Amino acid sequence: MSEEAPSPFLEGTNIQYAWDSTSLGYLKQCPRKYYYTMIEGWRGKGEAVTLKWGQEYHHSLEYYYKLMAMREPHTPFTHDEALRIVVMDALLRTYPWPFEDRNWSRENLIRSIVWYLDEHEHDACKTVMLANGKPAVELSFQMQLDFGPSWRPRPNVAELEAMLNSEEDVAITVNPDGSISAEGVTGQPYILCGHLDRVVDFGGHPFVMDHKSTKSTVSADFFARFDPDNQMSLYTIGGQVIFDTPIRGVIIDAAQIAVGFTRFTRGFVYRTHGQLEEWLGDLRFWLAQAENMAMANYWPMNDKACFLCNFKSVCSKDPSVRQRFLEADFRREQWNPLKVR
Repeated sequence: MSEEAPSPFLEGTNIQYAWDSTSLGYLKQCPRKYYYTMIEGWRGKGEAVTLKWGQEYHHSLEYYYKLMAMREPHTPFTHDEALRIVVMDALLRTYPWPFEDRNWSRENLIRSIVWYLDEHEHDACKTVMLANGKPAVELSFQMQLDFGPSWRPRPNVAELEAMLNSEEDVAITVNPDGSISAEGVTGQPYILCGHLDRVVDFGGHPFVMDHKSTKSTVSADFFARFDPDNQMSLYTIGGQVIFDTPIRGVIIDAAQIAVGFTRFTRGFVYRTHGQLEEWLGDLRFWLAQAENMAMANYWPMNDKACFLCNFKSVCSKDPSVRQRFLEADFRREQWNPLKVR
């Protein structure tokens, strides 16, 4: 049994120190949405089927890439052999399928797996092999930043003396609740977390590959959503940290899922060094805002981001009745960036 992941929040607070693209995206969209999802753990009941479908789709592709990586010098699986193994595994793992959804059905899942792998049997993108001989597939990463939350718990006498006697410049502020803000005092650093579907070599250059599934038509406008984009910037940085090499960006393999067909389209998202430096600089601002809101326990609504938000039906109600609508229309499922897949 795997160990339960630690909390991404500083003990006894709502100050998050471990962030991934999902939680950071909620914060940037709307502090109220971040509060509902990350702190209270509310998720739309309809999200379960798309999440499950995506997880099974990713798992099957991961399994295929791992089997194909065993070709030399291990068991030489052919494409057809690996595909049969993957499909049988998917059929066994998804029976019975607990959802009734014409798009996100078990039939569409199996069809999409087969069609994608057949279409990309001779793909120009080749899976990068890690130093340990394993394929760069389904990689969870964590990277510490060189700064952390300024908030610190109430210090004991020894800790306070150590701060005051430190040779470093330390600015100590005692807050009304007895906690302290101590700039210059080392503590829990911020951690960026993420999960890369696959790292590939394309034309002699390393890219992160990310799989997306959607019911919408995949066009140039679909890929334009990701440039700029919080997730793709973080994935590029994560790939550079893991491989200590300048990852050029992210290759997005999108699957349009329809009742009678699945269509695949590939797009490229690039990131320059300057763009990534800018993203990391902005990150300091966003994390400071999150800490300030947590200290004040105040999460304002960004009412210009309500369109298509799943909490619109809640936030449009009077504050006195919102809790009832949350409990009626949503379920609790805590998202934890520190959970390794």
